[in-house]
Amino acid sequence: MKKRNRLPNDLKNSVVRALDLPQDLAYGCVLVSVTGQNELLIENYRGILEYKDDHIRIQAKDCRVLIVGKRLEVEYYTNEEMKIKGLIEQILYEN
Repeated sequence: MKKRNRLPNDLKNSVVRALDLPQDLAYGCVLVSVTGQNELLIENYRGILEYKDDHIRIQAKDCRVLIVGKRLEVEYYTNEEMKIKGLIEQILYEN
């Protein structure tokens, strides 16, 4: 199996800062955008771990994201993003 050559973390961090790259692109960080209290768009997720009408737990690269609310539903999802609608009360990041 062929190994990928990876940059050391300190070098990668320096390049990201020098080029002013967005962290979601450079590190694959989860990106959560909230519109009011009724709509949430999540990008860079890996999968849905739990899906109920009062909470949705999502696996991201380095954490889990828990969305808590009422009448929550996934309006759509693709490999890149997911849109959740309902009354959003809390967004929690779990290790």
